[in-house]
Amino acid sequence: MPHVQSTLAKLSLCRTAALGARKYRCQCESLKIVYNSCGDRYCPACSGARRSDWLESTGELIFDGVDHFQVVFTLPDRLSSLALGNRRELYDLLFASSWKALRKTIIEEQHYDPAALMVLHTWNQKLEAHAHVHAVVPGCGPAIDGSRLAFAKRDSDEDSIGSYLVDAETLRDSFRDAFIAGLRSLYRRKKLKLGGPFEHLQQAEAWDSFLESLTSISWVSFIQPPPKIGKDRAAQSADNVLKYLARYLSGGPIGESRIVSTTGDNVTFMARAGEVTGGDAKQVPMTLSQVEFTRRWCLHILPRGYTRTRRFGGWSNTRRKEYLTRFKMLLTESGVLSPAAADSDPADESRPTFPNGDSPESTDSVDHGTCPTCGAALIPHSESRKPSWKSVMSSPDRPCWYQRF
Repeated sequence: MPHVQSTLAKLSLCRTAALGARKYRCQCESLKIVYNSCGDRYCPACSGARRSDWLESTGELIFDGVDHFQVVFTLPDRLSSLALGNRRELYDLLFASSWKALRKTIIEEQHYDPAALMVLHTWNQKLEAHAHVHAVVPGCGPAIDGSRLAFAKRDSDEDSIGSYLVDAETLRDSFRDAFIAGLRSLYRRKKLKLGGPFEHLQQAEAWDSFLESLTSISWVSFIQPPPKIGKDRAAQSADNVLKYLARYLSGGPIGESRIVSTTGDNVTFMARAGEVTGGDAKQVPMTLSQVEFTRRWCLHILPRGYTRTRRFGGWSNTRRKEYLTRFKMLLTESGVLSPAAADSDPADESRPTFPNGDSPESTDSVDHGTCPTCGAALIPHSESRKPSWKSVMSSPDRPCWYQRF
């Protein structure tokens, strides 16, 4: 695929002479060269600013004193290969079905206006295809009739506030039904690519049988309540969850810290043993050939320009300002938010927004620091600007394996 090849080529040239450089001199005549970065969202070396901007923007949605739940919706394994052949269509459907299930269940059970932030992950610890979305959901919101602040709780049990969002089985069934209905619609409108091992699904009878098999299996979704301190039921910040999700917005599906060793033939990295899930599960070394490791890594390069993080309901771009203003007012009236904290505007409209939910990252934000010889401040000396990718890929600097399509 041209997009995958282009991504790998950019990463291989990051911070090399092919992209130009800036030179700095010191009073002791030492010279330091800082090569320009590629700025690609899959590059581990170019991810810091993008993640920081996302966390700053997302932090505007979070109020102190409000419980936030993490809800995860996962596609069944038998849909993994079909999703790889129809990434944009099925990942869009995963977002839409997750939100539809959340919205419907929260309104029917808790009777408040819901909001959610979702982030798409497409891998598991072994770098295999494993599409799922993480949703951050506030455990309270403006009541549907707008008269008060409503909290998620089990029936009339006030003690369940902060530990209960909605019935997990109802939510799971609603998610499954919404996704399968969406699959039917995509099939009817001929929006799915059904070639290779899925060619037989072009026959209506085979397709109906496939959908029936999806209905009969267990779908996976779970609700993780916020951590609590002591017995005072004090709401905990969502900062840790947001920082966890930010790690997966850019930089690729595996961090450098998990890679144990590399040779000319193999890559060894740490992964969870067996099928056990959870942050405390035991990790063991796993070795793949260089070719297989690269293949699995490339499975998670999304279609060009695809949005990995999205906001829904009260946090959507079209409703955010009005929703947060009303939410803040109700939080203050209920005593959850202090009047001093309410004076700040969480939805600062002066902050620019971008199609993919992130701010553009400065690709040349490397701190040139101080002179390694004498420790004095370095002074900019000269600069060669980064050439266009078209120029780079037409030059001798392009990777030897790069092929023009």
